[in-house]
Amino acid sequence: MTIAVGETLPDIKLVKATADGMEPVQTSNYFAGKKVVLFSVPGAFTPTCSAKHLPGFVEKSAELKAAGIDEIACTAVNDPFVMKAWGAASGSPEVTMLADGNGDLAKALDLVMDGTGFGLGLRGQRFAAVINDGVVEQLHVEAPGDFKVSSAEYVLEHL
Repeated sequence: MTIAVGETLPDIKLVKATADGMEPVQTSNYFAGKKVVLFSVPGAFTPTCSAKHLPGFVEKSAELKAAGIDEIACTAVNDPFVMKAWGAASGSPEVTMLADGNGDLAKALDLVMDGTGFGLGLRGQRFAAVINDGVVEQLHVEAPGDFKVSSAEYVLEHL
C-alpha cells in the first residue's frame, strides 16, 4: 500500500555522491528534525525531469526555504554517479541529489513506475512530498505522464 500522509518514511539507505566519494544516507537520520521537500523523478537527464521538474525546485528554492523548508532533496532510481552529474549539470547546489539505485525507497513507498515498455525498467513514480521530522505531511503523486501536482510551484502553493 502506498505511503500516506501521517505515516513515517521507511528507514532505507540511499546514496549521495560527494567530492569525497559515496556517502550512505539513512532516511531515518536524514529526515530527522527538519522539514524537507522530497521529490522523485523517473530518471535523471530525462526530458520532463531535466526541463521542468528539477529546474523548478532550483528556481523556487529560496521561496521554499522562506516558507519553512529546511532542505530540498531529489531522488531517482539512478546510480549516485549519474545523480551527481545531473545535479552538477543542472546547477542545483540547493537540491540534494539522493540516489535510489536499487529502487528500495520507491518500492518501500509503493511508488514504483514500470518503464519496461520504454526500456527504462522499474523506476520511481513522479511525486513530491513534504516530510516533517520523518513524517509525511503532504504527498502529491502524479498520474502517469502528468506533471502538475509535483512541481515546485504546486508544493509552494500548498505549504
